[in-house]
Amino acid sequence: MRRPVEMFAVISLLFCGAIFGFFYAWVCSTMWGLDAADPRVAIAAMQAMNASVRNAVFAPAFFGTPLVLALTALIAWPVHRAAALWFAASGIVYLLFGAVLTMAINVPMNEALARLAVPESVAAAEDIWTGYSKEWQFWNVTRTIASGLALALAGIGTLSIVRRRKLELPATGNRDAATAA
Repeated sequence: MRRPVEMFAVISLLFCGAIFGFFYAWVCSTMWGLDAADPRVAIAAMQAMNASVRNAVFAPAFFGTPLVLALTALIAWPVHRAAALWFAASGIVYLLFGAVLTMAINVPMNEALARLAVPESVAAAEDIWTGYSKEWQFWNVTRTIASGLALALAGIGTLSIVRRRKLELPATGNRDAATAA
């Protein structure tokens, strides 16, 4: 990778993959596991997970992804306009339907759940958990799909750079020249 755009394309893929994987894990395991648990345990566990997620490991993927995608688009623009548009589209999709959606819907739901005391009654806890989980999961699936789309768009942008790069390699068949590029 001798060009910054190639390095940023890879970083964009990593950031998109990290946030997609984070949301996807909630879809296919975490919430299903909590739904199968005693609702009092599910509420307490979700409260604990939501309290712990705001950390230095999660923040770069959540907040940094649209920034990295925008930076990649800017760096790519002068020489890889098609790729720049793919990265810009990726950033917009994630920003609106990943980050903004999370801040507008999932976070307020998490904060409302955090303010509740876990009821002693299983039936009362079941009512709370069922109402929370069903809506929360709908919006989580939405942001997961959006994050997956952002990852795919960044992948297309990266492929665009790679294809162009192959076209720029010397056509002489000189293996050393191709390797040095």
